[in-house]
Amino acid sequence: MSYGLLLLRIVVGGTMFGHGAQKLFGWWGGHGPRGTAGFFGQLGYRPPLAMAVLAGISEASGLLLAFGFVTPLVCLAIAVVMFNAIIAVHLSNGFWNGNGGYEFPLTLATVAVSIAAIGPGRISIDRAIGWDDNISGLWWGVGVLATALVITFLTQTIARRRHVLTEAHAA
Repeated sequence: MSYGLLLLRIVVGGTMFGHGAQKLFGWWGGHGPRGTAGFFGQLGYRPPLAMAVLAGISEASGLLLAFGFVTPLVCLAIAVVMFNAIIAVHLSNGFWNGNGGYEFPLTLATVAVSIAAIGPGRISIDRAIGWDDNISGLWWGVGVLATALVITFLTQTIARRRHVLTEAHAA
């Protein structure tokens, strides 16, 4: 089980780190903070630069997931950013990723919540420093899921304005 968790953490954590590095540094074809802020502004997030940087940091925390360090907090950050991506970008496109749907971000969010419930495993920094006994179990998974959903709801209702139908669009 430990090697399976390690592999899962490395692949998902590395994937998340890559997405964060695209937003934060413009690496691997990314648009960097300013370009990402432009996209976030189009989605109605405010302030778009701060939201883009927060999303980038949340995704880049996947590096910590790969190492198994502060696992529940990292899982929370990943779940929040993926739930927001589902609502703001992918939900209207249906389920399948090939159509721009929410299949991929839902999978990443599910993995994050599951790892929070399972714990980081034997091969992790959390285990090496003695934190893993206190940061695993069903209640951590439930707590991460519930907290991520609350934060996502608040983000969608407070930090994101809906596109208002103006008179120009109504005509």
